[in-house]
Order: sequence, then structure tokens, then C-alpha cells
Amino acid sequence: MTTSSKPVHHSQPLLHQKGALIQEFGTVKQFPLGLSYEARMYSCQRLNKVLADTQILYGLYKKHHWIMRGATFYQLHLLLDKHAEQQLELVDTIAERVQTLGGVAVGDPRHIAEITSIPRPPDGVEEVPAMLSRLLEAHETILTQAHDAAARTAELGDDGTNDLLVSQVIRTGELQAWFVAEHLVDTPLVRA
Repeated sequence: MTTSSKPVHHSQPLLHQKGALIQEFGTVKQFPLGLSYEARMYSCQRLNKVLADTQILYGLYKKHHWIMRGATFYQLHLLLDKHAEQQLELVDTIAERVQTLGGVAVGDPRHIAEITSIPRPPDGVEEVPAMLSRLLEAHETILTQAHDAAARTAELGDDGTNDLLVSQVIRTGELQAWFVAEHLVDTPLVRA
């Protein structure tokens, strides 16, 4: 036994590792799914677009949840947080579908910002109707994309992606848009 040798610590993490890129974004690898390359590539491209916009919508819901103001603060604070949680569930489901098809799900916030269609909100606080309108516009962007993508994925035989878009993205988005839109109805005061 030498006293000059350092002890070996097998539990030390191997830090600062670099690795080769093993799959480029925008590509799909082959999985035995019974779907053509064209169908899987198309679905991954469309899903990544919906995924980026859904992640932005999630962020908008959280931001507006935090900065909500006014007489309906409590109700909207709770509603927006619930909607954010549902959008976050969609994010995970959409990303996993991209991976299931052999693609690479968009996940880095900087990449998301590059491909989203949803306009960036002001850094400060808008009036409540403007915040709610911003959420509705984001929903409409996603819903328009999801309807179009669902129709095309059905044509390509990708029933799994079609089902995800229709039964989860579209149905969740439509329901959330309804709940938010009803907060913008101008109801007259009833005087007794």
C-alpha cells in the first residue's frame, strides 16, 4: 500500500461531459409502427409546432395567473392555474407522441421561441381583458393548427396523432377558450 496514491472515489460524478449529437431535430428514426416515413415526418413536424405553441400558452397562463388583478382576481387566479396545469399535461403528451414516432420533441425554451406562432406579450402587466384576449388568440392559433394537422394525419393513416390532436388538444383548447371567453362578456347591471 502506497501512501502517495489518492483513493479512488467511485461515486464521483463524471462532470462536464460532451457527446456527439445522435439525432438531429427535424428527423425521424425508424420504429416498427406500421406508419410510413412520410406520415411520421409530417406528424412530428406538425406536433412540434403545436408543442411549441402549447408551451408558450402554458407560460401565458402561468404569467396571467400570477399577475391577475381586479374584482374577479380570485376566480381567474384559480381558473388560469387549472388551465395551465392542463396545458402542461398536453405538453408532455404531445412531446411523448413525437418521441413515439421516432422524432425529437422541441424542448429548449430558446428553440420554442424561434418556432412559435404566438406573439410575445409585454413584460409588464396588461389590463385583465387584454390578458384574457391574448389567451384566446393563442388558443385560436393552436386550434387552427390542430384542426388542419388532424385532417392531414387522418389522410396519412396516423390514427394515434389524429386522436391526440382531436381528443386532447382540440377538446381541451375549445373548453378552455369557452371558459376564458365567458369572462369577457359584458353583462349589463341589473338595477332593482
